[in-house]
Amino acid sequence: MSINKDILPKDHLYDESIIDNEQLWTTNNVHDPGSFKDGDTYYVFSTDAQVGGTFKPGIQIRKSKDLINWQWVGRAFSEVPKEAKDWTGAEGLWAPDVVKYGDTYYLYYAASQFGKTQSFIGVATSKNIEGPWEDQGEVFKTKQGEEGPNAIDPNITFDKKGKPWMVYGSFFGGIYVSEINPETGKLVHYGRGKLIAKRHQSVEGAIEGPYIVYNPDFDYYYLFVSYDSLFSNYNIRVARSKNIEGPYVDFNGHEMTDLFLPPNDVGMKILGGYKFKGSEGWVAPGHNSVLQDGDDYYIIHHIRAAKDKRWHYLHVRKIVWTEDGWPLVSPERYAGEGEEPVEIEEIIGIWEIINVDKNNNNQILSKELKLSLQKMIGTNYVERIGENRYIFYLNNGFPSEVVDGIVMPGWDWEKWCGTYVFMGKNIKGEVFLGKLINGY
Repeated sequence: MSINKDILPKDHLYDESIIDNEQLWTTNNVHDPGSFKDGDTYYVFSTDAQVGGTFKPGIQIRKSKDLINWQWVGRAFSEVPKEAKDWTGAEGLWAPDVVKYGDTYYLYYAASQFGKTQSFIGVATSKNIEGPWEDQGEVFKTKQGEEGPNAIDPNITFDKKGKPWMVYGSFFGGIYVSEINPETGKLVHYGRGKLIAKRHQSVEGAIEGPYIVYNPDFDYYYLFVSYDSLFSNYNIRVARSKNIEGPYVDFNGHEMTDLFLPPNDVGMKILGGYKFKGSEGWVAPGHNSVLQDGDDYYIIHHIRAAKDKRWHYLHVRKIVWTEDGWPLVSPERYAGEGEEPVEIEEIIGIWEIINVDKNNNNQILSKELKLSLQKMIGTNYVERIGENRYIFYLNNGFPSEVVDGIVMPGWDWEKWCGTYVFMGKNIKGEVFLGKLINGY
């Protein structure tokens, strides 16, 4: 596949010259992105968060024709809706999500204050995805000091019968799911719904940003969540279920509500902070949405620049699926590529490999190794098992790992050239990501 490098925007990190010019923000200042495709246009709605300048509330909106170049649209509101403001005292809105029931768009949002559970999920409607939006008030709210969920981070997903459900929640009480009435956009049965994921208080119950997507090819619902601190060591985990109300289990069969196992043993980790050689890398990827576009799936998330973590940006990455039905995420941002047959001779050479270690949620450094066709003791070699399916035998640089995965074309954003990328997992469900460093 030929990637058109002429349309790819180069990174300009820490650019203080654009702080007061929203039209130039592009992927800057995106946090907790919710995604939606309307016709031939992709939209991202995101939290009121920005570096410097005069803070403005209202939910940021951006759009794109290619998932690569992003244009500022505006804000959904000019202020925090009164009902949400009165309940929470919030100065801004968090974690929006957009869906469409019939001919009406529904914009879900959260209002709260950091570290509190006096929280509010509301909804607004519009006949146009770019607004104007009319607030419809409360969907669900929680009260400070009461045990249970925290009413933030709403995501609307549809089950295989077409019924909408809201998954929501965060630190403190865990992640819950409850059915939505598409006629009103509000809960069928008012209340917290069913608990589907929770972490132990030894890690401050650090789970949030839930997103559920149904994949009909495997007949599973996939629950994506973010672990740990959004400021430093965010990482994305996934589990799946045959039922939208759970139980959701990870690759090793651990339920997402398990509070007895070590907290990092639960949830299949698919992306965390990383660093390829010759770059400063990225940290704290998380609070993702998943965009299904025909047969293609993309993970859309925010991430922080490593040298100054105040700066957060939008990343879009391709999702591929293993033969046994698990999502894996490209180590490089989307640049227009897709899956295609890859000949083994094209991928022989020097690779940088990242072990997405479930117990190391800080920035993980890549390891450089040479892949060959020769099956020799102490060497790293590769075996082709399908058009773009490969097994990497890593015997030098890693403790004898056999990693089954997918190779596809990609764009090396660090070296600004085409390359091949690899996404795979071993028999324990540990994920490995890599790129061919001599590119093409």
